[in-house]
Amino acid sequence: MTLFVDLHKSATRAVFGIALTSLLAACGGGGSSSSSDGGSSSSSSSSSSSSSSGAMLNIDNVRKVLNTNADIALAVYSDAVDTAVELQTAIATFKAEATQDNLDAAKRAWLVAREPYGQSEVYRFRLSPIDSTDYQSEDGPEGDINAWPLGEALIDYVTTGTDFGDDQVGVSEHATGVNYPTENIINSSVTIDTSLIANTATAGDEHDVIAGYHAIEFMLWGQDLNNDGSANTESDRELSSGGNLLNSGGHRPLTDFTTDQYAARRFQYLEVVAEKLVADLTSVRDGWVAGASYRSAFTTIENETEAKAKLAEILTGMGTLSEGELAGERMQIAFSSNSQEDEHSCFSDNTHRDVWLNAEGVSNSYYGDYTGYDSTLDGIDNTTDRAVNGYGLDDYLLDAGLTDLADSVAAALSTTATHYTEIDYSARVDGKPFDVLIMDENRNAANPIYKTIIALNAQSTLIAEVANTLDVGVAVVDGDASSCDTTQPGNSCD
Repeated sequence: MTLFVDLHKSATRAVFGIALTSLLAACGGGGSSSSSDGGSSSSSSSSSSSSSSGAMLNIDNVRKVLNTNADIALAVYSDAVDTAVELQTAIATFKAEATQDNLDAAKRAWLVAREPYGQSEVYRFRLSPIDSTDYQSEDGPEGDINAWPLGEALIDYVTTGTDFGDDQVGVSEHATGVNYPTENIINSSVTIDTSLIANTATAGDEHDVIAGYHAIEFMLWGQDLNNDGSANTESDRELSSGGNLLNSGGHRPLTDFTTDQYAARRFQYLEVVAEKLVADLTSVRDGWVAGASYRSAFTTIENETEAKAKLAEILTGMGTLSEGELAGERMQIAFSSNSQEDEHSCFSDNTHRDVWLNAEGVSNSYYGDYTGYDSTLDGIDNTTDRAVNGYGLDDYLLDAGLTDLADSVAAALSTTATHYTEIDYSARVDGKPFDVLIMDENRNAANPIYKTIIALNAQSTLIAEVANTLDVGVAVVDGDASSCDTTQPGNSCD
């Protein structure tokens, strides 16, 4: 790696750091949309000639990009497994001694577990082990690991109101054997085991999600209701106390795990879901280890056609996560409709971290870096045992002489980081989490959610430009990933 590349990366990272430091001391533009193809490209050229844009394809350098991309995947999924095991241990400790301190410890373990996993989602949308078991079929465990919104009314008791109506928390169909809506999993006699939890997201609308991170989140926090216990939160949401991560989101009482008649079933449910989560994450991690069939297939290229196809996979994960999934599904749907139920981590009020971590994952893929994860929940990646500093797409572009394009992508990523840092600051310091920012009176172009959506749209356009320049032959921003027009964040996503 050249000194110029190192300085280029350091300067960009410094922009991110300056943005965060400035915010803590004190306490964008059109492009692609989900209605467009996001980046079609021209036909392939030979490895010894230029593409239609004039950029040479260097197969040896593509191999370096692929191997770094695989190294980061192994590191981040390994950290995800380790933190999920720690969450599993915290749940077991809580069961052994059901105290408020141990409930809070389990909540913190859940929050920490989200830190590496959120950075891994850039490996979706490309038939990697999270989405496919054989590099062909869309049969991977992602839906069992991270699907949302949750079918919470199918799991345990819920309160309905203006912001949590039957249209949001209700379940139209399921395969659990529970006599819903008279019963739910917790208050019924259905056997709670892995075979039950496997019946997740079976409905056409997928409102029967009962597995994964968010099922555990719901059991630990409960619904994010008002202080008076009502679900009439559409225009009146409690604020959190800045600096106290647990003084936000739901307030499930400890008695649900002690004196309540269904306390034992809640622990059983938590244990089974956590066990499945660890197993599912382990299966994904194992697909990235050296010698695994998927990793070998992904990192092996013999010609320009194969090289372009593998670059397209990386760019598709980056582009589709940026625009359709993160900007659209995870941000704009909730923002445009003031819907807590559609916020990604709605029970814990941790959505500000979901946004940050997903966007950070895109940057990881671009720079070929993984700095670890935040185990202390202060917003700084401090667990760096598996840190990767490799050869990224930025290195590839710079070595190909595409300095302007490399710098444009870096600037776009930096703009996105500035705005998602503002969302994080709002939740962490101002006590205004994501669900407060999406309220009707806060929905305007100055809102950091609005600005982050615009920035993600802009960066996805540049990711598509990289794909076009390298002539990878496919659209890397999936127009079917969301119905949202992310150039207009205030518009509904019907």
